[in-house]
Amino acid sequence: MSPEAAAKILVADDDQSLVRTLTWILKENGYDVVTAPGGEGLIGKLEEERPNLLLLDIMMPKVDGLQLLAKMKADDRFRDVPVLMISSMPPEEATVKSLGLGAADFISKPFRVRELLARVKAHIRSAQELARARDEAQSRAAIVDILHEVTDSLKPDEIYHILVRRVARVLQISKCSMVLAKPGDQLGVVVAAYENPMLRNLEIELARYPEIQRALTGSRPVLVEDVSSDPLYEGERVRWQREGISVPTRSAVALPFSMKDQQLGVFFLRTTGEDPPLTRADAGFAETVIRTAVAAIEKAYDFETAVSDKKRLEKLAATDALTGCMNRRALSEELEAELDRARRYNLALTILLADIDRFKLVNDTRGHIAGDSVLRQVGEILRREARSVDLAARYGGEEFVVVMPETALHGAALFAERLRRRVMHHDFADPGEDPLNLTISIGLASFPDDRVTSADSFVALADQALYRAKNEGRNLVRQ
Repeated sequence: MSPEAAAKILVADDDQSLVRTLTWILKENGYDVVTAPGGEGLIGKLEEERPNLLLLDIMMPKVDGLQLLAKMKADDRFRDVPVLMISSMPPEEATVKSLGLGAADFISKPFRVRELLARVKAHIRSAQELARARDEAQSRAAIVDILHEVTDSLKPDEIYHILVRRVARVLQISKCSMVLAKPGDQLGVVVAAYENPMLRNLEIELARYPEIQRALTGSRPVLVEDVSSDPLYEGERVRWQREGISVPTRSAVALPFSMKDQQLGVFFLRTTGEDPPLTRADAGFAETVIRTAVAAIEKAYDFETAVSDKKRLEKLAATDALTGCMNRRALSEELEAELDRARRYNLALTILLADIDRFKLVNDTRGHIAGDSVLRQVGEILRREARSVDLAARYGGEEFVVVMPETALHGAALFAERLRRRVMHHDFADPGEDPLNLTISIGLASFPDDRVTSADSFVALADQALYRAKNEGRNLVRQ
């Protein structure tokens, strides 16, 4: 059966004999026919039946066919329905009036059956081609719109969320997700879901999603138009019945996608009872979107990797390799920035300069390996005790600095005392070695202070306080 023959035709005429004849002829040629006798209630019938073509009589006793035509063409819902006018009026007069109001064609009574069928077929085909062209234009516009938003993002996670949200809205479905998995995987990871925007990295058992498994293994789209009857879901339906599970899914599409010749995952669309079932056209639209978006996802991954590598290199360049704390060069830059912020916003800023007491003795008696272990452990204590906003740095040798933004001298002194006690009660010996207890001396300096003009002068002020702590017996905090 041709697409045209499967179409629905609405016949509106007051001549019941003609209506019966037209109905029989059209049905014999495979059309679905509905009628509106005398043209009464035509608009309601159009709304109810949504025909592909209307056969409308011009002259009827109770209603004027031309007025109905004008009313119909003024309604956005029915403007594109082709209307074939039928009348016994003089052909020229009827044609001019009908076409002027938006009719697709006119045929006079009595009509020739072959001519009537040829015109019906031609107008239905034209209308369907027009509808397809409009759908394709809308799809292309939607794809372009989606891709504009996708290419504006440089994070893969954001792109995944944009795709599931926008495709779900275009197709008017309630469930759309992105599942990362490779052929043969037992588990997949849902990285984005339209139905749950807060969901992140949810693991799912792929055995429960046969369409995803088939899409991954076959590297081809899989459309399940009816979950309740499709053979692919036979095993799952048995399990649902056995476990008393009610599954609202009505239809599903699984679209595999790859990046750089590597199978990466599946774009997974589902409808529930309230949604219209998914079609091949829906699958085609979503496949076009994901295929076109892959370039943007690849770019995002490349960018993310480059940024990650750059950050890792920057961190390595700013980190003391032995202790894991910030190194002196990075400290100088960060301390200048914190001083600038403190000046601009009139904030307090305090630094702590700590020195391990009698550290040379550790190197002389236990060796440099033990000395390195002590430095590493002091660094760990500093990083553990400091707040997330504080900066812990190795200043040089056995000296360490902690920068405390928005902290006045009193608060910093409490922290310094706690740090001093932590070090004093810590055993720095390696396993199997004799106990090794050490102390630290600490000097504090705080801004605002007229003597602080730069990062170096700030550290020098803390060094003066440290010198006093050393002079007065070590294992002390001075400011």
